[in-house]
Amino acid sequence: MPQGPAPQTGESGWGAAQPPPRRAEAAYEQTGAMAAQPHDESGPRRAEPRRSRAEHGQEPPPRSRARQDRQDTRTVGNQETMVSDAPRRSRRRGSGQPPEPPGPPTKKDGDGRGGWRRFVPSWKIVMVSAVVLTAGLFGMIMVAYANTPVPTTAQADATAQQSTIYYRDGKTVIAKLGFKRDNVGITEMAESVKDGAVAIENDTFYEDSGISISGMFRSAWMTATGQQLQGASTITQQMARGYYDGLSQEVSIKRKIMEIFVAVKLDETMSKEDILATYLNTVNFGRAYGVEAAAKAYFGKRATAAKLTPEQGAYLAARIQQPNWAPDDPGLKYRFNQVIKNMAEMWPQKYGQLPQTAKFPKTLKKVEDDSMSGLNGYMVEEVLKELETRGLTREAVKSGGYDIVSTFDKKLMKAAQVAVKSTMQANNLSTEYHGGLAAVDPKNGRVLAFYGGDDAVTDPWNEPFQSTKQAASAFKPYVLAAWLQAGYSLKSFVPGNQTVPKELPGQQQGGFGNSHNVGAAVDVVKATAQSVNTAYVSMAFALPNKLDDVKNLTEAAGFNQQRMEDDVKVHHYQFAIGSALVTPVEQAAGYSIFANGGKYTRYHVVRQVKQNGEVAFGEQTTSKSVIDAGVAADATIAMQEVLKTGTAAGKGLGTRPAAGKTGTNNDEKEAWFVGYTPQISTAVGFYREQCVTKTGKTVAPKHSNCPWARGTSKKYTPQKPYTTSKEVSLGFEGAGPPTIAWQKFMQLAHEGLPVEQFPDRADVGSAENIVPSPAPKPTPTPSADDNPFDADNPFDDGSGNEDCLIDCDNDNGSVPDGEPNIDDGGGVPDTGGDVGLAGPGSVPEPRSSGSRPMSTRPEDQ
Repeated sequence: MPQGPAPQTGESGWGAAQPPPRRAEAAYEQTGAMAAQPHDESGPRRAEPRRSRAEHGQEPPPRSRARQDRQDTRTVGNQETMVSDAPRRSRRRGSGQPPEPPGPPTKKDGDGRGGWRRFVPSWKIVMVSAVVLTAGLFGMIMVAYANTPVPTTAQADATAQQSTIYYRDGKTVIAKLGFKRDNVGITEMAESVKDGAVAIENDTFYEDSGISISGMFRSAWMTATGQQLQGASTITQQMARGYYDGLSQEVSIKRKIMEIFVAVKLDETMSKEDILATYLNTVNFGRAYGVEAAAKAYFGKRATAAKLTPEQGAYLAARIQQPNWAPDDPGLKYRFNQVIKNMAEMWPQKYGQLPQTAKFPKTLKKVEDDSMSGLNGYMVEEVLKELETRGLTREAVKSGGYDIVSTFDKKLMKAAQVAVKSTMQANNLSTEYHGGLAAVDPKNGRVLAFYGGDDAVTDPWNEPFQSTKQAASAFKPYVLAAWLQAGYSLKSFVPGNQTVPKELPGQQQGGFGNSHNVGAAVDVVKATAQSVNTAYVSMAFALPNKLDDVKNLTEAAGFNQQRMEDDVKVHHYQFAIGSALVTPVEQAAGYSIFANGGKYTRYHVVRQVKQNGEVAFGEQTTSKSVIDAGVAADATIAMQEVLKTGTAAGKGLGTRPAAGKTGTNNDEKEAWFVGYTPQISTAVGFYREQCVTKTGKTVAPKHSNCPWARGTSKKYTPQKPYTTSKEVSLGFEGAGPPTIAWQKFMQLAHEGLPVEQFPDRADVGSAENIVPSPAPKPTPTPSADDNPFDADNPFDDGSGNEDCLIDCDNDNGSVPDGEPNIDDGGGVPDTGGDVGLAGPGSVPEPRSSGSRPMSTRPEDQ
């Protein structure tokens, strides 16, 4: 018969056979033991009777009276907490899982660590950890502070000072470049500007140790939120990050910590006066850096930091926080009043009445930087380019505080502009026409003046330095110099009708020719004066090393070596009559070998560069002998005839000796005159460009440049322009506007200069007749009955055709049928391409026949 479940603790029916009351620990042990029993699903069963310790032969230990008393008082409670011998009902009944073990006992007085309290550390642990962490952090800070060096190198921007470029007199300013800053000592600063800066930026400056705790926390907050302002740091901190290298302006915690360390160390190693002076010499005031330059920028050229009034000093101090404030910005006025108030509160004995009397100061109207406008921009650019070749970068110039004396003469710069522009206006030349002029002192290579445009801002292209064009017959004097240097004289007779040999590399079909008949043989002087192509090509061929002698001489005279070599390879003997690409300044400097006894000094635009009163870069005046002095003297004799009886006859300088050479390219695409006196060598060149669209439409240039855009259309870009330049005929020759502009400039340039004579003719070398000299004709004694025109008719060339005046001897092969080539470019073929603004240059075709009569050519007269 199955037995029912055992009665539970406290139920009736337990009977007298109950075992003695047990302690709680025993109940816990029994309960734990039962929990370890396997679960039986067959149903409840009677638990075996608990065997007493007596049955095991063990006697319970005697209990104390106190314990026994406690046992008696807890009988009922123990009975309520004791567990019967029967199995407990599991809370997981029906889940197929064994019952859960009981949890550990807890103290009844509430001091247990159960629940979330188990995760809270003891206060003792917290205190120990805080102490250790603080000590470690302090140690790290001390190590970092000890390892932070005091900077010794200033930032480039902090010491950057404006550089000034002067005309050659060293006094007249062309332009000022870079930062406006002039460093001055603390004693050269007015008390008001020093006190104003301290009052508004760091009122504890004279007491703090370089940092302000309150300001530091404020600055840290602004840094974390990306709102940092200068006023959040002390003056020492601002000076540290604005002056020393290694402390940037970036917003970061790392930089801020370094700034604090450096500020503290600077406060220990520098006096407060030195810190304040450095700060006021480097801080940005808007229009200028540093208090001295700022005083001049806002209150006039005569103002200085030492002479600032209290109002002016407060005004500059107010600008420190926001340098870009407009002069009448409400924020600036408010801060100005705050500076005045703070000054009065900190130094009542000096500024106590200032809040009642101070008025917002008037400042100068801001002058826009025009240092690069007009002619100035061209001069500045050439100076900067030259200094770059000597290792002084543009950035260094703008921040180095250099005093740069150029070679440019202010009067002559204006004269160059007047000479070219007046000539263009007199000939009604539009903006399609480009003129460039360069003048060089032949004795030292200094570029005295040039004209390449009216405004470098709108038209930055500098014609005499950047436009490379074919030199045409203005190149022939270098062949003449090589001829004389080789030992041949001016008395040599050279071909006047056809070259010797008749066929030469680089010639066109029909050979090299001339624009006019000068006879079968001419001497070298006449060949130069009349610009005879056949003579000069034959002279180049007759040289010991042929074209190499000419090429080497031109390279020694300063011409671009690569351009010379390339032209010889491509054009061969056309090189002798000016197919090479040159610039006006190269030509002006090149002719200096004739004006200066054969010596050449490379042209340059910088005389001297000083920094802090010391010469940093001297003038490059090294000269070298290119040709003998006698060669230069004889070449000058030949070129004087150009202005006396040759292609530019009547266009000299009156009683002042002058020499030179005209040059005109085929189709009159380029025209030149290069001439000199013993004092000045000047080259003038013209060319013409039309702006043409893809459809062939001609558009007027804009500021002498072909427009790449068309209105507001987005169709065109600088890479895909609306128009492109195409070089076309000038319609005049070198003896025209180029010679006239040269003559005007030289007359203006020589005003007040003494008249200097060229050296006498040296007659170097010996005659080297490439062709036989013409036999002199006897002069018969005329009788009274003789007709003076019967025997020696000046228009009778022996052909029997007495009516022929021009181009009569077409049988001798010197001049082809049709209109002959022009004088200065004959035989220089055209490759079909148009010469761009800066070259690359092309070889023009011979001029096609036209209606203009030969007798109208100035160079042929």
